[in-house]
Amino acid sequence: MTSLAVSDHQAETATPAKVIQPVWVRMVHWINAFAMILMIMSGWQIYNASPLFGFTFSRSITLGGWLGGALLWHFAAMWLLMVNGLVYLTLGFATGRFRKKLLPITPGGVISDTKAALTFKLSHDDLSKYNSVQKLLYTGIIIVGVVIVLSGLSIWKPVQLHWLVTLFGGYDFARYVHFTCMALIVAFLVIHVALALLVPKSLRAMIIGR
Repeated sequence: MTSLAVSDHQAETATPAKVIQPVWVRMVHWINAFAMILMIMSGWQIYNASPLFGFTFSRSITLGGWLGGALLWHFAAMWLLMVNGLVYLTLGFATGRFRKKLLPITPGGVISDTKAALTFKLSHDDLSKYNSVQKLLYTGIIIVGVVIVLSGLSIWKPVQLHWLVTLFGGYDFARYVHFTCMALIVAFLVIHVALALLVPKSLRAMIIGR
């Protein structure tokens, strides 16, 4: 058998690359990233109109130009984020992805993997399996995402959703909760992007699935 025939035979019998991120996960991931960036930047402009703390965000990193424009961007991105989030949650539960990927989470596993990560000894050989730190972060950010949506709704419609405002301890406290969730999401995004750059094959998997 010639070398060309051998090469053709090997190509035909080669095992196809393992699918790490299915199409629906990749779609909701990038839609969510786009919507979240719009929400954060427009949210910073809204914050600037009535700061909670002794600082404001630079106009260069805000969206909307003024309060009215920022609100339009924020509401538009809000609906995109909510619909996309519902699709993600529904498919995540329906396909069993959350159970398979995010559970179980144990204190011992989190501590062990955190130590390994800090000493650069955490393995990334199998991207189809999340380590304990990833499980904790991804589960936590889902919860934060739900809270930021609910607190945002209570701020948007405080009269109609007065029961939700009460649940958050009042309108002013709901704003602090909303801001805190935003800060946690920004911190998560920074860590998430940094890890994607440190492990490029994880970014590749989120783009082409393999």
